[in-house]
Amino acid sequence: MMTTTMTVRSGALSAPLGRPLLFALTMATGLAIANIYYNQPMLVLIARSLDARTIAYVPMATQIGYAVGLFLIVPFGDIANRKPMIIGQFLFLAMALLLAGIAPSAAFLVAASVLIGLAASVAQQLVPLAAHLSPPEKRGATVGTVMSGLLIGILLSRTLAGLIAAHWGWRAVFLSAVPVMLLTALVLTLVLPSLRSAERMSYRSLILSMFGLWRDLPQLRRAALTQALLFGAFSAFWTVLALRLAEPPFHIGAAGAGLFGIIGAVGIFVAPLAGRIADRHGPYRVIALGSAVSLAGWLVLGAWGTLAGMVTGIILLDFAVQATLISHQHIIFALRPEARARINTLFMTTMFLGAALGSAVGMQGWEIGGWGAVAAIGLLSSAAAIFSCLRFGRALSIDR
Repeated sequence: MMTTTMTVRSGALSAPLGRPLLFALTMATGLAIANIYYNQPMLVLIARSLDARTIAYVPMATQIGYAVGLFLIVPFGDIANRKPMIIGQFLFLAMALLLAGIAPSAAFLVAASVLIGLAASVAQQLVPLAAHLSPPEKRGATVGTVMSGLLIGILLSRTLAGLIAAHWGWRAVFLSAVPVMLLTALVLTLVLPSLRSAERMSYRSLILSMFGLWRDLPQLRRAALTQALLFGAFSAFWTVLALRLAEPPFHIGAAGAGLFGIIGAVGIFVAPLAGRIADRHGPYRVIALGSAVSLAGWLVLGAWGTLAGMVTGIILLDFAVQATLISHQHIIFALRPEARARINTLFMTTMFLGAALGSAVGMQGWEIGGWGAVAAIGLLSSAAAIFSCLRFGRALSIDR
């Protein structure tokens, strides 16, 4: 879970984190993160109306935009008032979605997708904000609640996008999200307290300090790179899924592809379980197990070419990614408590760059060698993550 050490001026917390505010933060987090996954089940439909080869880069462009937002925008919350930043990002997100919905060409849609990812990084502003507003004795439960909103947003986004696109076209997905983002901005304007940081660090110094953290913390580098390998393979799967399901023996359209996102609900239950296991036995064991499960998932997806095999593979991949994510966060947040926001920025930026690369490589693999090539990419990436666990296990482990 993501926390922050932001200091606020006296009176900033005059309004406690009650249920209405917690609910608003949870919903806003899920709605924000959902925007970067809408395009995945719709690629086939988009390709029919725009240039198919360029459309292949839409998921990658969205992930790159998200990674840039994580690195350049999220740390700014440590030295600025978070409220106008969050509201501004939701307004910017509405504009980016509008541009995607009216995109006249594939290149225009790719550019709009970068902007969507950039603005959607607001989700990583909301999680630490909830933790900061919560009293210490309830912080774990608060972050868990908001993280559940993030996971629900990820999994239901594909389902919702697939259903809307199948009935009203892919443009309707982006256009219908515009008023939702505007309404979210309005609600947050009414409920968010004003949080002014007492930190006097300049923005330039804040950004430069992250390079020092990356240099000085080998556990952070290894955790980030291992998670990037696993999440990159995971992203390759979801990028290609709609194309795979449209082929024999499945012949499933966008709506059916979107429904596969519901299977990702397993991640909601994995997150707290992984956290408890990491607390009791150490995070390294969970990371090693999750990496092995990812490898098993890709073996199933590559060798079991039926609907049951696809469902089984999705469950295994989702378990692996969620379990390792929580456990890696367990490691990195124990390194420098005073720099948790920046550490999380580095971790998440690396992870989503891995996702962007995974989307691109997965699509290239699909075009060159079909589903077999995609499965081989996933196997190699998972094997590399296992090697990282075996090679750097002692460094990743935190003795209790």
